[in-house]
Parts: sequence; C-alpha cells; structure tokens
Amino acid sequence: MESLLRSFTAAQSARQPYRGPAAAELATAEAGFAAFLDRAPHHLGDLGFSVDCDSLAVQEPGTERAWGLYAIDRSAPPSLVIEVPHASSDLRTELIGLALFRQVPGAVLAVGGAHPRREDPAHETRTVFHVVTTLLARRGLPQVQLHGFKDRTLPAADVVLSAGAAEAGDAARRAADRLAAAGFRVRRAWAEPCRGLAGTTNVQSQAAGGTPFLHVELNRTTRDTRRDDVVRALADADLRKP
Repeated sequence: MESLLRSFTAAQSARQPYRGPAAAELATAEAGFAAFLDRAPHHLGDLGFSVDCDSLAVQEPGTERAWGLYAIDRSAPPSLVIEVPHASSDLRTELIGLALFRQVPGAVLAVGGAHPRREDPAHETRTVFHVVTTLLARRGLPQVQLHGFKDRTLPAADVVLSAGAAEAGDAARRAADRLAAAGFRVRRAWAEPCRGLAGTTNVQSQAAGGTPFLHVELNRTTRDTRRDDVVRALADADLRKP
C-alpha cells in the first residue's frame, strides 16, 4: 500500500492530464461509493476506478480522470475519514494519512488524485473527493484532514489545529492536548491567531453538517522528522465515531 501511494503521489504534477467530472459522473460516484462502502454492486469501473480486494478504489493511471484513491479498513465498522487533499504539494501528508489509517480500525482513507493546480478538492465542491467525503460525513463519520505549511510561515508553531468553518469540539481539543503532550508547539486556531492556516474556506468543513471535522496543518520539519509522533497523538485522541 505504501509503495502504491508513493507512486500515486509521484505521478501528480501541475501539467498532468486532468478534467473535472461532469454532473452525471459525480452522481455515479456518489452512488458507486455508497455501494462500495456497503459491499454492494457498484459502477465505479465506469468512472475509471479499479477496485482491489473490496477495500481499495484507485483512479486509472495517466488519464484525465485523476479523481483519487480511496481505501476502507474492513476490520471494523466505518469510524473515521482520513483525508489527504494535497498529497503532491503538502509533502508527506499522504504517508501520515496512511499511517493513521493503519492505526484506526474502520478508517476510510481519501487521497486527492491531482496536483492542486489542476484540482483543489479542499476548496472545490465539484470533485469526486468532495462527493465521497460528504457522503461519509452524512453517515456520521468524523473527518480529519491533513495539510502542510512552510516552517517560516508560522515559526512559533509546529501544528495548527482547527475545525475549519465549523466549531471546535471535544475531538479537536483532545487532539490539541495529545499533540502538546507529545512536545509539539500547537496553535489552536479557535483561540489563537494562525496566519490563514485555520481552513475557514475548506469546503469539507462547510459540508460536515455537524459531524466533527479536524483540520490539521503540519510544518515541514514535523512532516519530515516526526510523522510517527503525529500519528500516535492523533490515534490516542480517538477521533472515531462513537
């Protein structure tokens, strides 16, 4: 899985083939992923997805239908959505997402399929990524979305946490406490200024509809050197659906 994810991310570039899905394709994606989640017959192949072992759906490589990678841990009922919208620009977030996915029974991993200059699923609603994550939010699954920032953008912080456009709840506060206990300098966006890193325009947070949404910004040093500590703290915070 890690090798696949590294290859998947490496193929993304500002010049890669890409087109946005049509309305009918978004409807097919919504119905298809609902069926995929429920282990029912689906038509994801019509959208160019290959499905492996009933737990992994990956876009067809090298084509304009660069619409993402989605994995489901079947060891437990669906419990948490782990989102990586900008794997090719927020470096190492895909590895953190995969490691957290492996630590959380019932997790669903959603990784954007294109470079942000081609598609920005954290700020565009007409994407398969948004359709899938919104579908899961409607089913009551909490979301944690991983991002990265340059060290010099906010030198006084390693991690910035927020609920995006939503109100920070217990899950966000637990995550902040666990990360701080692990020695990270944590900026809580609901209480402190964070230089535009609060994710208030994030469309998944806007569509969460009351389900918990945690927006996690990690500086480059943290993503390079302390990924395991981040994963451990987030797993310990128990962000899952009760």
